[in-house]
Amino acid sequence: MSATRVRARVEGLVQGVGFRPYVHRLAGELALGGFVRNDERGVLLEVEGDDRAVRAFLARLAVEAPPLASVERVEHEPLTPTGEAAFAIVASAGGAEPVALVSPDSATCDDCLGELFDPADRRHRYPFLSCTNCGPRFTIVLGVPYDRPATTMAGFRMCARCQAEYDDPADRRFHAQPNACAACGPTLRLGAATGEDALGAAVAALRAGRVVAVKGLGGFHLACVADDEAAVLALRARKHREEKPFALMAPDLPAARELVELGPGEEALLIGRERPIVLAPRRPPARVAHAVAPRSADLGVMLPYAPLHHLLLADVGATLVMTSANVSDEPIVHRDDEARTRLVGIADAILGHDRPIGVRTDDSVVRVRRSGPPLVLRRSRGHVPASVDLPLDAPPLLACGAELKSTFCVAKGRRAWVGHHIGDLANLETLTAFREGIAHFEALFAVRPRVVAHDLHPDYLSTAYALEREDVELVAVQHHHAHLAACLAEHGERGPAVGAIYDGTGLGTDGTVWGGELLVGDLAGFERAGHLRPVRLPGGDRAIRQPWRMACAWLQEASGAPPALPATLADAVGPTAWEAIARLASSGLAAPVTTSMGRLFDAVAALCGVRAEVSYEGQAAAELEGAAARAAAPGDPYPLDVETGDAVVLDPRPTIAAIARDVADGIDAGLVGARFHAAVARATARAVDVVAERHGIATVVLSGGVFQNRLLLDATARRLAERGLRVLVPERLSPNDGAISYGQAAVAAARRPF
Repeated sequence: MSATRVRARVEGLVQGVGFRPYVHRLAGELALGGFVRNDERGVLLEVEGDDRAVRAFLARLAVEAPPLASVERVEHEPLTPTGEAAFAIVASAGGAEPVALVSPDSATCDDCLGELFDPADRRHRYPFLSCTNCGPRFTIVLGVPYDRPATTMAGFRMCARCQAEYDDPADRRFHAQPNACAACGPTLRLGAATGEDALGAAVAALRAGRVVAVKGLGGFHLACVADDEAAVLALRARKHREEKPFALMAPDLPAARELVELGPGEEALLIGRERPIVLAPRRPPARVAHAVAPRSADLGVMLPYAPLHHLLLADVGATLVMTSANVSDEPIVHRDDEARTRLVGIADAILGHDRPIGVRTDDSVVRVRRSGPPLVLRRSRGHVPASVDLPLDAPPLLACGAELKSTFCVAKGRRAWVGHHIGDLANLETLTAFREGIAHFEALFAVRPRVVAHDLHPDYLSTAYALEREDVELVAVQHHHAHLAACLAEHGERGPAVGAIYDGTGLGTDGTVWGGELLVGDLAGFERAGHLRPVRLPGGDRAIRQPWRMACAWLQEASGAPPALPATLADAVGPTAWEAIARLASSGLAAPVTTSMGRLFDAVAALCGVRAEVSYEGQAAAELEGAAARAAAPGDPYPLDVETGDAVVLDPRPTIAAIARDVADGIDAGLVGARFHAAVARATARAVDVVAERHGIATVVLSGGVFQNRLLLDATARRLAERGLRVLVPERLSPNDGAISYGQAAVAAARRPF
């Protein structure tokens, strides 16, 4: 037999996922010698033995990788055999610039769950058990290579039994960095109680109608029993969260089925290793307090993803509200000292533990479409920090994103890392979280930015941060171009494409407020080929919080005269205020021009009597969509004109006039909403088709926060496909501003050859 020795480098998501133990077992099965180790680029290994066995090893290496691994590239080269017969896992190499990928957190696997509830197992009811196939990763990682000293588990020395598992190649916990047990690992605490006593105190508090802060993987949650109206109302009052729906954690899939209508897509997401919050239509008999999600057609449900969650839900025996532990508009609390100060007066008790959280990370939120991939509404725990490749090389750069639903992005070469959801940059706390996240990613992935991209808007806090950076090249990126670029780049494309980019607000290149845009462009640049008809935004930002103002402005635009106060708004708006806003819209004073599609949806929601004022961004449009989805017979679309001059203009004045007549006649808001959605979808498809034909382009991008609306997205995509156009929609990233930073990174890379 001829001996062969090969060195192989494996790149991708191969650290913290049991890849080295897997390589060790595979080499042992094939009687190969050599070694494997983590390094800054991924995994480096050498194998030596019979030529056929080495070839079999290389053929199986990527194909049979562990479930959490994602092998992107295997490079190998021949070496001179040394006669080595034993195979070993050796210490990680350090010192070079890290480019290895870091694994997202993963839900507790079935093997660990079996141990958790097995009275005969030594980890019975231990809230921090994990193995190479599950558990915390990103939220405990402090650096790379991914080894225990570079995690928040560094302070816990393994006991003899855990160390034996860690050292045994045949064990599921072989080189599992978070490995621990009750004798040597993290411990629960609630006040003076620890361990099982702490858990029992938390369960008793929840059953008694109390609000309990629970320390999870990426931060603290605020929990209460979901069908306890008094407890949920108390949580709302303390959290200063007026109406935005709370997320629910159901004990298991059958319990989730009792709350919401689940198809195969929703169920697959619920039980997947990412364990996101899944939005789904609520079932009429769902046993949840009204205050959980007032006036919302959907409920956001997730399943337990950490052992502590499984124990808590099993012991309480009920579905829990499980919402981020913060005051409204602040980032999630993730440090123990923060919990002791910021949660005072909100939580009645704090169930914590002594394993530090390295990075605060909210739960991800997804929604299934009727066709096509799910919509990612918030990309965070379970997904971050998985990289999203770029279709072209980038210099080391930072993209600072937008103001709402803030994320950042660092990139170099073909690799981009979009940060976890930060929230709205509205206060010092969120800005601090934004800065901390950027610093962590720059260190973790060794990105020292030479280029910093930012939004055009000079008043965004993200823009202000970009301008603070020294010794960098600044690149300003128009907001809607970033949406277009993000979707193109995510699909591995550079363009050109026609983009229908619909959202609430974005500063245009002409200094006005854009939001209903038809763009033609690629990663490097764009032109504005069309837009929604401009209308006044009476009172500026106040119109965002009071959709009735947009109803007034659009009624005035449609009729050309001061409109009468509709009966549907009479209880919410007095005639004096209505007349004042009509004058404001007419005069143009304190009423900037906008082409926002989001504000058009607001106007229709107000006209229908669905929502005159909002307490959170997107509320009016979401409730209008919910009403439309329940309509028994949608009927024909309202008229919505498409003007095909030099710029293609969508003119909804006939739409508004028809809606006003139907509302006055008492037509149901759901039917009005359904016909309106159909009108926007039909007009968008017509307008995009005109632009595509003029420019000889067959690829279309649908993005922007308005396209979180499943009814609108599905109807528009279907009509465009019927016209023979190829439609791209965001898949791994969100249609909303959470993708802006990635789009900025793609634009900056495309504009700067190097």
